Amino acid sequence: MATFSVRFLGCKVSFADAQAIRERLLADGHTEVERGGDVAVVNTCCVTHEAVSKSRQAVSRAARVHGRVYVTGCAANLEGALATAATNVAVVSAGSEDLPDAVARDVGAIGCVQADARLERIRAFVKIQDGCSFSCAFCVIPLVRGATRSRRADAVLGEIRKRVSQGHPEIVLTGVNLGCFRDREARYTLARLVREAGAIPGVERLRLSSIEVNHLTAELISALRETASVTAHLHIPLQSGDDTVLRAMGRRYTSAQFRAKLESLSDFNLTSDVIVGFPGEDERAFERTLQVVEQAGITKVHVFPYSPRPGTVTAAADTVAARVKKDRSARLRARSDELCRRRWRTKLGTTDRVLVDRPGRGYGDDYTPWLVDAEVGRMVQARAVALSKEGILAVAA
Repeated sequence: MATFSVRFLGCKVSFADAQAIRERLLADGHTEVERGGDVAVVNTCCVTHEAVSKSRQAVSRAARVHGRVYVTGCAANLEGALATAATNVAVVSAGSEDLPDAVARDVGAIGCVQADARLERIRAFVKIQDGCSFSCAFCVIPLVRGATRSRRADAVLGEIRKRVSQGHPEIVLTGVNLGCFRDREARYTLARLVREAGAIPGVERLRLSSIEVNHLTAELISALRETASVTAHLHIPLQSGDDTVLRAMGRRYTSAQFRAKLESLSDFNLTSDVIVGFPGEDERAFERTLQVVEQAGITKVHVFPYSPRPGTVTAAADTVAARVKKDRSARLRARSDELCRRRWRTKLGTTDRVLVDRPGRGYGDDYTPWLVDAEVGRMVQARAVALSKEGILAVAA
């Protein structure tokens, strides 16, 4: 029997992949510990240079206190990203579907099958799709995760039932490019999957982790609106509000098309991703991004200063000075904070269901942050009484 720990860096897909490895090791009879242990698994990220740097640091720290370290995830599939790893580090370059078996084989089973392990978080991230077959100029993900592929719908629905039985009231459907989900044999689109997942008894909330604006079809929007458990929140990457920059990025929409798609979703809380300082972005282009963020009704923006990624079209291009990226990033984050508070103010005096996912805080149905004193893991009715920098201050209703 080995003692082990698992950590992840990056997105919700990385979390789901790390949890799959964790569950496999637990099922094989190994013991999870918070610190130390015989084995560490570090599921890495490589979406930016900073992400690779943090992944290397996490691997280095793990190598100092564990006998064996398995490095998985995106950075493990990026050539040269972890070339200087310590001798007790094994870099597992494999597709996400193969990682649990690859790590488990090397650690070794002990012939003791345990019950299914509950996920570490209150909300359950269920991966329905992986990979991407598009070619955005800045993105390394197709190189490290491969082409788009989908899980079978029955496997997804079966996992959701399992998570509900384990006590997870909120299910988040996640993937690299969710709108590409298809189970052609069983005739499932993402819209049909949403309807059937949301109808599973015990699913109190269903949410998409992220969706590209091109995939917001009328069929999908209808499914989101007509499925009672679906939350009024969508994360829709913008990347830039300037059409010249969007073309250079290889995105498949204009800023006007982006705004038009979101017009029918004005009652949703819309969040987004933006890359700041992409090659060729001047001040006017950045100002257009600020304008589109506001015009589209976006609140929270995840800001990513542009970072050249090896193997991508723009790998050799980085024309915007670091200090300019830093300044623009700060300005966009400030605008995002302002837009968030504008939405939060509309909640004052109202009540909402809040899933308390950590001591003293949680998220409302539209994924706005609420600060309320209630038991972790509970879905509570809360009344908004004031605002803070971190979210809506509330009391149990």
